[in-house]
Amino acid sequence: MPYRIPLPSLAHINMIPFNQPYLTGKETKYIQEAVQSGQLSGNGVFTQKCQAFLEQRYGFKKVLLTTSGTHALEMAALLINIQPGDEVIVPAYTFVSTANAFALRGAKIVFADSNAYNPNIDVDKLEALITPRTKALVPVHYAGIACDMDKIMALAHQYGLYVIEDAAQAIDGFYIGADGVKKALGSIGHLAAFSFHETKNIISGEGGMLVINTEEFIPRSEIIWEKGTNRAAFFRGEIAKYDWIAIGSSFLPSEITAAFLWAQLENLDQIQNRRTEIWHQYATGLQELAEKKLVKFPYLPPYATNNAHRFYLLCANPEQRTALIAYLKQHHIHAVFHYLSLHQSPFFQHQYKGGPLPGADYYTHHLLRPPFFNALTPEQITHIITAIRNFYHTPKQKFIT
Repeated sequence: MPYRIPLPSLAHINMIPFNQPYLTGKETKYIQEAVQSGQLSGNGVFTQKCQAFLEQRYGFKKVLLTTSGTHALEMAALLINIQPGDEVIVPAYTFVSTANAFALRGAKIVFADSNAYNPNIDVDKLEALITPRTKALVPVHYAGIACDMDKIMALAHQYGLYVIEDAAQAIDGFYIGADGVKKALGSIGHLAAFSFHETKNIISGEGGMLVINTEEFIPRSEIIWEKGTNRAAFFRGEIAKYDWIAIGSSFLPSEITAAFLWAQLENLDQIQNRRTEIWHQYATGLQELAEKKLVKFPYLPPYATNNAHRFYLLCANPEQRTALIAYLKQHHIHAVFHYLSLHQSPFFQHQYKGGPLPGADYYTHHLLRPPFFNALTPEQITHIITAIRNFYHTPKQKFIT
């Protein structure tokens, strides 16, 4: 690319959104089939097809579709029997659901810092946060990039803790262990939660799934999923009637949601291939800026694969990020920052008794996300890359570098 590239007239460019849900073309067909089947409530044909597909493809012991990734985390909190006063360690740099699911059950939330090299939890600082009241570790695979699961599972084994993977962004992501074995994210901890929100790789509008990798949790997981009843066993013909036998809630999605999801899962490889192409187009087009240390790219450690959930940039400082977002908006590009550290949130800041979390705060103030979705055209990607490059080649930006 030349040093500066003239951008097209803005009059002919619509705003490029941050996200645009991708449709395979079969969603409405399968929804119509679900309607015509006569069963719209959950755990029908499409629910079972989705669950079986995910179990087989990724080696999950048991999958239960849920109405959201948040609900999957709430189910996990119920399954490990979180009680008031139990401590749960979660990263400070994450979506509120990661902490909220356990706070709802009365847990004390203990926030962990992020790595210096990516937003994932700093595993080397975890052991210092463990106390006799610690019950669970909840690593978040940010942008689908794996946390160091060997170290996390070793700590969990040493201290007798549960591990619940927050894999909301991590569908089709993998972890390569010290033994060289490649494992799907979500298949390593005792439990895992995924999201199919419209901003994720595979979507159903809202929706998610709970992965159960521990045999002892499987019977109770179905009971919690079915409002505290053994209705799932009843419909399989295993019992003569069903009853209320435990605490639960309405966690399973309708067949309409599952039908939509099935259309996505059928096209998972095509979706992933396109997202990977877009990720590498960004990386290639902006490589010069990274080489000049004007920005930083996502870091993939050697034990992680790239599921192309998100491409992000790390700006030099908050002022530069604010200026870049404004500059891109002027050029009809909707770029956004991401999480605000939860320990600094209005809800939690007065409760927080821990020390500084500089890693989490760094990503709060420096991380920027450009548009990223399957339907991005080559022309749109070129326009975004050109605008970002031009921003950093504008002399007036020197005061914020």
